[in-house]
Amino acid sequence: MSLRDRLREGNRSDVNRRLYERYGILDNPFPASNHTADYPHFPIAADKEVEDSILSFIANGKSQFVAVTGAPGVGKTNFLKHCEADIREARQELDGYYVIRYFPDPAAAFEGTTRRLFRELGTGHLIELAESLRADPSAIEEAWSDDLRAALRALTDADGEDVPQLMMQWLLGHRLLKSHRLSLGVQFGLDTVMSEERTLEDLVRVSSAAGVLKGIFLLLDELEKQDGFLELRELISYLSAMRSVVDALPTRLFLMLAITPDALARYSYLMPAVRNRLANQVVLPPLTGVDEAVNLARFYVEAARSNARQSRPKEGGRDPIVRRSEIEAIYWKLDQASRRDGTGVLQREFLHTLHRRAESVIHTRA
Repeated sequence: MSLRDRLREGNRSDVNRRLYERYGILDNPFPASNHTADYPHFPIAADKEVEDSILSFIANGKSQFVAVTGAPGVGKTNFLKHCEADIREARQELDGYYVIRYFPDPAAAFEGTTRRLFRELGTGHLIELAESLRADPSAIEEAWSDDLRAALRALTDADGEDVPQLMMQWLLGHRLLKSHRLSLGVQFGLDTVMSEERTLEDLVRVSSAAGVLKGIFLLLDELEKQDGFLELRELISYLSAMRSVVDALPTRLFLMLAITPDALARYSYLMPAVRNRLANQVVLPPLTGVDEAVNLARFYVEAARSNARQSRPKEGGRDPIVRRSEIEAIYWKLDQASRRDGTGVLQREFLHTLHRRAESVIHTRA
């Protein structure tokens, strides 16, 4: 049958209807390996480990650093997405917390991340900070930088958004102009990694003392890619800058990064201090057996059915889109192949194989 003939068989709504009537789903329930959108999170033991660290951070404000480790394809990115969604949902009950998920830029310094922190705080935070400082300006003295103290005083005395915008430009390292000097009273631009780190530390300290910032959740994904982007000297510079930011914020920072064990070992060898600061590791293992694989597959199907029921007036079908025997056969085939490199059956590869199998079912039976 040609592609044109297959397209003539019916439009997408007809396919969705037939899928729902037979299987209770509207689309392929399994994500392909190149699927980047959010998809359901299968509960794992690591969930509680991270939740415990988050609760501790919220309770006492002391900085927490968590390294999520695992082989490529084990589900680190999906796990970070799940954690981000969980934190954002919980943040509705909490004021003064910021959530930032960031893919590190291939640059020779950590400045891309520090500037992202300033940008995420935004002019809205500066305006809120100014309101608090007008009621009690004593928090300004928490800043060690003369320039930041001057800028905060100017921010407190100003009306409108001109000064907050100028201050944000200064924080983001824009070229220092006469308008910045006159409006903010600053003498130097933030044109070095060290000056940015110290200013970030000061701003967090002042904002915390003023009661408008309780914590920053910073989630760094795919950190191992820096090893491929950067030369050795640049990589060491990057790691050193990251360590400096971690050291500069002993409170109010929850840093969680996803990284492969090989990259973490290399980074730790290049800079032992990184290993010490990331001693708290959450390990994501590959699939541990065929029963877990079957449960994972069923979880995705049930999630798809639950999602489908929200837009359908009646209960859909319950036929298996992929039978248990097929799921087991897929797992054992991947398990045999994985024994050659010792990685185990990775969730991404397993789900992608299920996706391909489900696609063939959809186009032959639906």
